[in-house]
Amino acid sequence: MEQPAAPGAPVRPAATSEAPVNLSRRALGQFGEKLAARHLEALGCQIVARNWRKGRYGELDLVALDGDCLVFVEVKTRSTDAFGPPAEAVGRAKLARLRRLAGLYLQEDHPPAKTVRLDVIAITTGHGGRRLEHFKGVDQ
Repeated sequence: MEQPAAPGAPVRPAATSEAPVNLSRRALGQFGEKLAARHLEALGCQIVARNWRKGRYGELDLVALDGDCLVFVEVKTRSTDAFGPPAEAVGRAKLARLRRLAGLYLQEDHPPAKTVRLDVIAITTGHGGRRLEHFKGVDQ
């Protein structure tokens, strides 16, 4: 059984098979979101929303239930680390936007949760295979 990671610490599953190449940005993002959803389900989470959008405020990539914790997940997928690791693309402004979206999500009628958490799943694809890093509790 996997040990829970400290808040903000990455969880690194083993690299998997070769990733598709030459995907558009949109297709690469969708590919990464599917991988992230499968990763969360393998950890025992239940996906309750995908690409939840709230007007001009933006979009939550994935919302999952991890036991009684509602997890808001930002997925960042890149085909290379040439411009830095994907997780570095989630800065203060993006975290603030995600917190605002999570609050709006909670105001609507959604699955009840005792706690909430904000995670980032960073995926790099390329000729060396895939690398997935799961950062839990990045907002703590």
